[in-house]
Amino acid sequence: MPDFLSFTPEHLATAVILLDEEARVIYLNPAAEHLFDVSGKNLLGHPVQQAFTDSGQLANAMQHAIRDNASYIEHDLTLGTHAHGKLHLRCAATPVQLGELHSSRCLLLEFHPMDRPLKLAREEQMLDQTQASRLLLRNLAHEIKNPLGGIRGAAQLLEQELEKPALREYTQVIVQEADRLRSLMEKLLSPQNASHYSALNIHEVLERVRSVVLAEMPAGLTIQRDYDISLPALIGDKEQLIQAMLNIVRNAAQAMQGSGTITLRTRIARQVTLVKRRHRLAVMVQIIDNGPGIPPELQDKIFYPLVSGRADGHGLGLTLAQDYVNQHHGAIEFDSEPGRTCFTVLLPLP
Repeated sequence: MPDFLSFTPEHLATAVILLDEEARVIYLNPAAEHLFDVSGKNLLGHPVQQAFTDSGQLANAMQHAIRDNASYIEHDLTLGTHAHGKLHLRCAATPVQLGELHSSRCLLLEFHPMDRPLKLAREEQMLDQTQASRLLLRNLAHEIKNPLGGIRGAAQLLEQELEKPALREYTQVIVQEADRLRSLMEKLLSPQNASHYSALNIHEVLERVRSVVLAEMPAGLTIQRDYDISLPALIGDKEQLIQAMLNIVRNAAQAMQGSGTITLRTRIARQVTLVKRRHRLAVMVQIIDNGPGIPPELQDKIFYPLVSGRADGHGLGLTLAQDYVNQHHGAIEFDSEPGRTCFTVLLPLP
């Protein structure tokens, strides 16, 4: 039987949790705290199941290891967590003893994330998709911009020929809407170097988004805050980040038809790979709603332009959000099932 105290797991990249004979947590290393986003102080002495929302497969692996008094490996473990939804892991459960002079039998759990290779491949695919989407949008904006000038000019000439003031209101609507569309096209056509980067607080961005969405939606919508106020400042374009977060939050509110709960959550993320670069620290923003979830047939193409789950949607909100986050060398990912959808935005810290 392995001796747990014969090595020090503090600096391991592998997440390690040690349980006593009653399946209570007596140790977890920093990698486990990071993976499951839990505090060791809060979990010590409690049953390991309290850390998870869905631990059936884990309990089965533990039973196998204890029954056979040998290491048992679950190669495809799905574990529900309070912070990140479902995680896909490889888990090894191994009976151990606490030193040569101790007879108490414990269980060592080692967790290896299986999501990382998938996320890297998905991130590379999304990066290529973002570049293709940006090219498509720029071409589309260019084609729309040209006839808008003609429509606006024709409406102004028509207005001069109309005698009834009431009819002129209609031409004014045409002119105003043409100007609004032209402004949108200018934003789509503007080069990336038009961004204005400066130090900013991500919570100021989220508070602006929160106030805008609450003003737009009926009283049935609740937006909760779960902020880590110790987060350092990022370097970014405040308006672009407001628009990116606003698009995600507004989509969530519209999916719930203005009735439900959205949680804005911020945390620090450590040792993350974004746009093929490793970053020691990043700001993590999670936008969690309790709506119906994203239909499975849309989940693989939700960031494509002109793809929307609503009949009145234009399908540009998430595409633009992804583009703005990508310009900040960050990434967006999501996890969705009926009753819980979580969009996670990762933005690297300098």
